[in-house]
Amino acid sequence: MTEQQKPPLGGTGESGESGQPDERKPAGEGAPGERVGEEGPRPESERLVTARHADYPLDDELRAGEDAARREARERKARMAGAAGSSPVGGSGGGWERDVLERVLTASLREQRAARRWRIFFRFVGLAVLALILLAVFDFKGDGAISTSGRHTAMVTLEGEIAAGTPASADSINTSLQAAFADSNAAGVILKINSPGGSPVQAGMINDEIHRLRKVYPSKPFYVVVEEICASGGYYVAAAADKIYVDKASIVGSIGVLMDGFGFTGLMDKLGVERRLYTSGANKGMLDPFSPQVPRQKAFAETMLKQIHQQFIDVVKEGRGDRLKDDPELFSGLFWSGERSIELGLADGLGSADYVARDLFKAEDIVDYTVKENIAERVAKRFGAAVGTAAMKTMLWSTGMQGMR
Repeated sequence: MTEQQKPPLGGTGESGESGQPDERKPAGEGAPGERVGEEGPRPESERLVTARHADYPLDDELRAGEDAARREARERKARMAGAAGSSPVGGSGGGWERDVLERVLTASLREQRAARRWRIFFRFVGLAVLALILLAVFDFKGDGAISTSGRHTAMVTLEGEIAAGTPASADSINTSLQAAFADSNAAGVILKINSPGGSPVQAGMINDEIHRLRKVYPSKPFYVVVEEICASGGYYVAAAADKIYVDKASIVGSIGVLMDGFGFTGLMDKLGVERRLYTSGANKGMLDPFSPQVPRQKAFAETMLKQIHQQFIDVVKEGRGDRLKDDPELFSGLFWSGERSIELGLADGLGSADYVARDLFKAEDIVDYTVKENIAERVAKRFGAAVGTAAMKTMLWSTGMQGMR
């Protein structure tokens, strides 16, 4: 409230400074400076305050509120200053704002340090895992050449199905055997087999390479050690060894050839499905599972299987010689335990790789020459095969579409 807005505070007699009569003056007022009433005369200052309050009743209340707010602000500031002064972080003159700010910054720094420590930890873990993967991937003899010192036993492992593009393919096994035979420090070579068989072509290629290597290195013994199973194509390979050692519970044999498939003609007749097969040759649809069997085609397949079976028999007889017993079931496709296989002449005795290296070759240290395909090569081969298959399908599809136009 400005000075012009303030009411006149003074005045003598019955009029103030404005010259107007004082309408608030009660009747019976005495001399100037006094007021006569029931309680007696009052001083003039009290009369002026009372008059001002009557004209502006909220002015004093506003002033009292402002004074109370200023007092509360001073007290709060004093309390904050005292708390900051007693705090070990805030210091004596920083104030509560500085204390809160420092606490927030300290907490933020702690969180950042903890996050950085965890990031470093997980990076080290990731690097360790990557290192282990790299060691597992690249821990192999890429070209089959191994530098060794000292007399030892060379070993190659044939495990799983014998097929092209697998670790048990002719390419991988032959490369490993070549490196094992070529090492002059190898007292002998062990081929450890754990295979149910597979491709007769791949098995025949490995058998032929073993015969060649035995002629090139005639003084180096070559033994086969059977673990779980050595059947069909696996035994096709084993027959080329000087000796075969098995466990008494190993599965050995299954000298035979098979060609399997399915026939759905009866089911198709029940479902009312008609097979439509168009060929440019009379036997091009041979062995189609959705077409009925043709007796002439069946006889042809059986003849071919007999030829391959005879090849298998000849390989076994050549490798085992007079050790084979005259048993009519020997080449029937049956398989026997390791103990029974020794009685039939399919194996020479009981023994493990350690037994052969320690007691027969007199070279207890065993060095594995098996070529291991790394992940990059495997992915590249599969990717290349997938791309080639897709390209071939696309080409055939395009050719078929053009032929139908």
